[in-house]
Amino acid sequence: MTSPLYQSAFTLADDIRTGRRSAVETLEFFLARVEQHNATLNSVIALDADRARARAAQADEAAKQGESWGPLHGVPMTIKDAFCTEGLVTVGGIPDCKENVPKQNAVAVQRYIDAGAIVFGKTNVPFMSADLQSYNDVYGTTNNPWDNSRTCGGSSGGAAASVAAGLTPLELGSDIGGSIRTPSHFNGVFGHKSSFGIVSQRGHLPPGEHVFSESDLSVVGPIGTCVDDLENALAVLLGPGPEAGAGWNVALPPPSFEGIGSLRVAVWSDDPFCPVDEDVRAAIEAAADSLEAQGASVDRSARPDFDPEKNHHNYAKLLLAAMGADMPEEVRQGAADMVAAADPSDMSEPLLQMRGIALSHGDWLRENERRLRTRNAWQQFFEDFDVVLCPCAHVPAFPHDHEPDMHARRIPVNGEPRPYTDLLRWSGVTLNAYLPATTVPVGLSRDGLPIGMQVASRYLGDRTALAAARLLEKHHRAFTPPPGYAD
Repeated sequence: MTSPLYQSAFTLADDIRTGRRSAVETLEFFLARVEQHNATLNSVIALDADRARARAAQADEAAKQGESWGPLHGVPMTIKDAFCTEGLVTVGGIPDCKENVPKQNAVAVQRYIDAGAIVFGKTNVPFMSADLQSYNDVYGTTNNPWDNSRTCGGSSGGAAASVAAGLTPLELGSDIGGSIRTPSHFNGVFGHKSSFGIVSQRGHLPPGEHVFSESDLSVVGPIGTCVDDLENALAVLLGPGPEAGAGWNVALPPPSFEGIGSLRVAVWSDDPFCPVDEDVRAAIEAAADSLEAQGASVDRSARPDFDPEKNHHNYAKLLLAAMGADMPEEVRQGAADMVAAADPSDMSEPLLQMRGIALSHGDWLRENERRLRTRNAWQQFFEDFDVVLCPCAHVPAFPHDHEPDMHARRIPVNGEPRPYTDLLRWSGVTLNAYLPATTVPVGLSRDGLPIGMQVASRYLGDRTALAAARLLEKHHRAFTPPPGYAD
């Protein structure tokens, strides 16, 4: 039997269910990988080895009896530490929660478990999952397996780094500002940001296991080493929370194209609203070339009919309205005072975020109407195209930068320092319209760092995005382990 390293999680489950592989031995393999590599990476920050071993033994016994637990039967995996896990500490990077042990699983975690998965550990996140680097005062900094001096991204940074390093075969991410896509891009793995609303967020921290509302913009989706795992994991995760699930479910349409010869591709590899690193731009163009060489129709000039700069203003306000809903009243009032004193035309990033925190309900409704118009523009755009290829982030993984004031941070792009908050711009292009987007590895930078790309499609076109991603996996680039992790 081959090593479980970098095997499909669902193939591992088939092997365990049919007795070709032991769940116990598979778990021990991944625990040994954590022991071998985690001191360097610091991506896995809590273990539940004893309970996992007991459940793995039960999975093997069930297989001997001909029982199937589901499509993830006996597969060991880690979970992003923003998702509540019953009996296993869930901190979310928040010092006040360092002793928090939930009494129930997040809905998405429970769906993995109900499909047969075995949760054996948690992976690191930034404070409150509110940064695109993964570090916090409880567990410290997680490094990128391709270059330990660089960030693994955030907020699903520990998840993506653990998948890339072979510490887990599958993960669970969340994304409100690129938090699945940016870490997948930085670590060279596959990730899927689902269409908004099709996977329950219930049990995400913040806000926590006892909060029933689900945030605007935020979505849940899988991270893995192949498109098949993303698609199969999405099928496991799919569906609303428990109340709505009593009356309706999600039936995603099939891909909007039948084969690569009928695939219609738009390429948006760069734009003045957020200039893109030349290596990232070239990698996206090369991926488009591969699809075109296989018979896809590729258009490099088509754009949806909206202003991306205005979309960013709209997205930033809605994002901070969602993230700031539970901020103390004095913070919200301070933001309102700053906005009242400012020039109404000032959309600089710090003030733009204050505008979001200070939004009244009426102002939010007006911003939402602007978003709906953007969503309509995307819908019209996808009458002519199946997918659009665009950056996850405008740069590859960058050196750790923990300057407390995010607005003081700078990232060089083609030799020019750019604001750190530019990291939100390309993720917001698709996220603000609730679109599905699959991250695929498409190349390496001149520094040997992985480059990923968004493959986005129309709202609820998740299967279209995944089908196009699978063609890129086959015809352009599949997952490649970081140097030193392949054995």
